[in-house]
Amino acid sequence: MEGPFIRIEDSGMVVALRPDVTTVGRGRGVDVRLDDPSVSRFHAEIIRRGPYVYVVDMGLSRNGTRVNGRPIARRVLEDGDVVSFGTARCRMGGIPREEVDPDVELRRAVAPELTRREVDVLTSLCRPALSDEAFVAPATAREIAGDLVVTEAAVKQHLLRLYQKFRIPEGVNRRTRLANEVIAMGLVRPLPPVHVPQQTRGPVDGRPTGEVRRPGAPPGHGAPVARPATEAGRRAS
Repeated sequence: MEGPFIRIEDSGMVVALRPDVTTVGRGRGVDVRLDDPSVSRFHAEIIRRGPYVYVVDMGLSRNGTRVNGRPIARRVLEDGDVVSFGTARCRMGGIPREEVDPDVELRRAVAPELTRREVDVLTSLCRPALSDEAFVAPATAREIAGDLVVTEAAVKQHLLRLYQKFRIPEGVNRRTRLANEVIAMGLVRPLPPVHVPQQTRGPVDGRPTGEVRRPGAPPGHGAPVARPATEAGRRAS
């Protein structure tokens, strides 16, 4: 087989990598489907950039992604590397040998400037990813609209601008790509649980709180990820 490929060790099946992005997971819509309960429906992406290939964990799986036994967020791959998605093992092949440091984690250096409303939209979008569930998709436009008490059309306009700012290409799972990029850049951080007396505790559905920080802002200056859904809280937003 010419070009980079991935071999699933359990089955021996070989899948050629797509020219740009190859999706990996347990769901029906991915390019490399792994029938393993430890694998998320949309677990990771394998991305080709010229002669280079790197893997990106989508950040929504409790079991994570490993390269040669080492947990990673993003990592450049070399020919023969063993990539484990949960407990499903795969081996990379056909990757040109280059003078690349495989320990380099690829991240964009500069975060875009965000408006206050864009921060709110990202906060609501990423909130499900901070839950304790093994796989949670980012919030939908309708859910974000309900959370922020705005129209769904307004949320979609904000999302379009955010896709452009974060350079998220068109295609499937675009909201997931955006949420993953925001989390990978460190703009979404979990916060310690807030201890509130039982009689005044709001309906925050038991999820941990978090924040989205504007680039350069110190911790604690972001918007809370989980907020009590009270009328006063909605008016304040």
